Amino acid sequence: MSTGLIIALIVIVAAVVVVAAVLTSRARGPHGGRNLKRRFGPEYDRTLARHDGDTQAAERELTERVERHGSLRERALEPAQREQFEARWAAAQERFVDSPREAVAEADRLLSEVAAVRGFPDGAYEEQLEAISVHHGHHVHGYRRVHSAVGGGAGGKDGERADTEELREAMVEARALFEDLTSPIHHADDKSRTPAATRSSGHLPFALNRRHVKGS
Repeated sequence: MSTGLIIALIVIVAAVVVVAAVLTSRARGPHGGRNLKRRFGPEYDRTLARHDGDTQAAERELTERVERHGSLRERALEPAQREQFEARWAAAQERFVDSPREAVAEADRLLSEVAAVRGFPDGAYEEQLEAISVHHGHHVHGYRRVHSAVGGGAGGKDGERADTEELREAMVEARALFEDLTSPIHHADDKSRTPAATRSSGHLPFALNRRHVKGS
């Protein structure tokens, strides 16, 4: 093998290594790897599981979400709006005791409405959920659960298969997202943000223990 051919092969191999490094860096760049895990929280693990453990595929999907919705800036709720939403949520919680399915359907509607007021896409559920996941990844699953529990709307087939305990769990999980959405403005890249699960907000008590729910 001639010296020139050896040099050419070395150059080609070096070029391949550089290209691979660049692609990996882009895939795991400012939105990838640990940053994605920190930003999306449990949503990162759910996405990874949906891709059967394929880290690159999962991070590519999450990075695309950030690129589409990361620049969205949430609008603050007016005090009157916040009070109205909280009153409706409290009423839904009370309604759960006698009509769990109707209460969960109302929770689904409330999450959609308050998200729209905060500036998230209004209308298509999937697009709104995706956008919320970029800014509230730690609690977005609550929206997914109540929406699924009522089959995308009260009375749906999927909703008919959800038992009272599943509905209760969906309602509890959805409350964390509701409190996030009705809290003062914060952005997903704000490292000082305290998750709703660890905040002591002092409002919206939710004591849906099994003994309080009819039919459980």
